[in-house]
Amino acid sequence: MSRFLRLLIVSSLSLVVACTPRGTITLFPDAAGVGLSRHIFVGTTRGVDDDGRLNNNRSPNVSYHRYDVSVPPKHEVGEIEWPKRKPDAAKNFLTTSVNHYPAAPGFKADLARSLRSRPKGQREVALFVHGFNNTYAEGIYRLAQLSADMEMPNPSVHFSWPSAGSTLGYGYDRDSILSARDGLEELIKTIRSAGADQILLVGHSMGALLSMETLRQMAISDVRSMNRSISGVILISPDIDVDVFRRQADRIGPLPQPFVIFTSSKDRALRLSARLSGQQERLGTVRNSRRLKGLEIALLDVTDFSEGPTGHFNAATSPSLIKILKRLNDVNIAFRNDPAGRTGLLSGTILTVQQATNLILSATTVKPD
Repeated sequence: MSRFLRLLIVSSLSLVVACTPRGTITLFPDAAGVGLSRHIFVGTTRGVDDDGRLNNNRSPNVSYHRYDVSVPPKHEVGEIEWPKRKPDAAKNFLTTSVNHYPAAPGFKADLARSLRSRPKGQREVALFVHGFNNTYAEGIYRLAQLSADMEMPNPSVHFSWPSAGSTLGYGYDRDSILSARDGLEELIKTIRSAGADQILLVGHSMGALLSMETLRQMAISDVRSMNRSISGVILISPDIDVDVFRRQADRIGPLPQPFVIFTSSKDRALRLSARLSGQQERLGTVRNSRRLKGLEIALLDVTDFSEGPTGHFNAATSPSLIKILKRLNDVNIAFRNDPAGRTGLLSGTILTVQQATNLILSATTVKPD
């Protein structure tokens, strides 16, 4: 690929992805009690400035934090209502309190207390790993939005790796993924030792690559420990080479279950990523599962629901797909028991099982892009 063409593609990616202003964490204690409070525990390998702020530099160590985020009463499903000028607790996502732990034990103790509020056997933690071009604030508020919209009863944990937070930082972010594997593994072990019965690992975009790389190295080190720790995996729009994913899965061995991959052939960000790699597709744009034959996965094609400038994170921004995530067990039942397909999973949708790992979710009425 010529240098000119690469620059043209990267410029196009910048125009597609950078469509909204970047949000920041706004500390506003007065919002406590106004909206729905979500407790977001954070482990991160980002560097720390002298004033305590997290930056985009890579750190060899994991630092631990907790953010209590108020989700406003006027919140719309799939949206993050960032404050613009004057914070409004009725309309904006706001942080009511922050705890920066000096070390892992304090984080683990607080997480353990939160887990003990749930019955034994139901102490599952959703561990979210953000994707390419994400700031620290965006990852935290996105998880707060998801946990509220999906009505998660258990604590939510975010792993924030040091993304450059720039559309031109693709190479930096890919290298940051490799440097963050040990940090994510440490966080998984810390969550497990805090008393979590199960950990649901959710990786978006490039965060899916980090999730798979970490599972691979954990399986090589101690596959039994990995299997005890991870109860399921969801990869949303994974920015992974299909052959690389195949090799990762083969080395991991039996995959944690359920193992669900959200794909869309209308994912513009991944189509550009594929062109930069000189390929036809990435894992997140696969529609035919023949290349994944033999793997125990559910490939959920949500092309019909791809909206927005990139179609790259509709599982978090589309109200319809958020409902599907909330009813993921129904999808699994339909997948196992009804090979011909199923209508009525959600109003206006049809679920069709095409092959051993292929599920296509179609809208009976598709909105135009």
